[in-house]
Amino acid sequence: MESIKKTLYLNKSKLGKIARYQCIYIVLIIALLAAVIVSVNSGTVDLSVSEIFKIIVLKAQEGSVESNVIWKIRLPRLIAAGVLGGALSVAGFLLQTFFRNPIAGPYVLGISSGAKMFVAFTMIVLMNYVNVLPPGVIMLAAFIGSLISMGFVILAARKVKDMAMLLVVGVMIGYICAAFTDLFVNFAQERDIANLTNWSMGSFSGIGWADIRLITIVVFISLAAVMMLSKPIGAYQLGEGYAKSMGINIRVFRILIVLFSSLLSATVTAFAGPIAFVGIAIPQVTKMLMNTSKPIIIIPTTFLTGAVFCVFCDLLARTMFAPIELSIGTVTAFFGAPFVIWLLLSRKK
Repeated sequence: MESIKKTLYLNKSKLGKIARYQCIYIVLIIALLAAVIVSVNSGTVDLSVSEIFKIIVLKAQEGSVESNVIWKIRLPRLIAAGVLGGALSVAGFLLQTFFRNPIAGPYVLGISSGAKMFVAFTMIVLMNYVNVLPPGVIMLAAFIGSLISMGFVILAARKVKDMAMLLVVGVMIGYICAAFTDLFVNFAQERDIANLTNWSMGSFSGIGWADIRLITIVVFISLAAVMMLSKPIGAYQLGEGYAKSMGINIRVFRILIVLFSSLLSATVTAFAGPIAFVGIAIPQVTKMLMNTSKPIIIIPTTFLTGAVFCVFCDLLARTMFAPIELSIGTVTAFFGAPFVIWLLLSRKK
């Protein structure tokens, strides 16, 4: 009788968790759809919902100003905000798992700054020979810069065990990369400085369909690979000893985590510039919403939550002080920084 009660309780608890997950997924999808609809309808060119539906679904008014605004400006920007926001959030989750640090993230640990430094160097050097850099070159430069910064952070993590000190090291690496970036800018031409300044402010604007194709290929292949690593990640969360007992090659696992987190961070930085606090806050918010840390559940939910958050922040950046547009990093920091402060204070207690 006691075993039957226990089984019923466990089944009831499991069903309750599944219902919770389903409800949160439905809410996030509705929020994303609402943000997309409002964002497509917001801007200097005012369009009704019926006009937007006809232009997108029925492909009406081809070649008109309204059609060009939606297909060439608003839709690519929306997709970029959603996909890159989700990618940055998953990168933050991987880094937090790797360092076992709840406030580790690409921006705080200086990884985004490393990507920015190498992209700046590449833009300044190669723009003397070509007028336009291919997106793949910029992404490769950002990936190399991310790996270099990540390498320094990993070396520091071996010596520094305190969470706060590791963050200080990451901030210092960010300052060093920023110093090198400023040094490169001093030797750049005015045209290069203008391009670099606009890019470094952080924005999803100016992204075209060719960029979207490259972004989606890289991000979704990386996401699929990370999902395949969900069981090893879950074992690693319980400790290296437990992971080894499960037959996981820790060295290979760590290399894969570093590669995928750097690749996702680099993709975001290459196309949208450095974006603050998304990689820290969103994984923690997701864990609180789902009330679990299982990677098989957290990884897709983190991606979806990051997509909703960045589409919403991009909408605010475009419309809050229109026609003046804020950088996306300004808006994400406005929401993310207070959450990180609260997280630090609550963990200190």
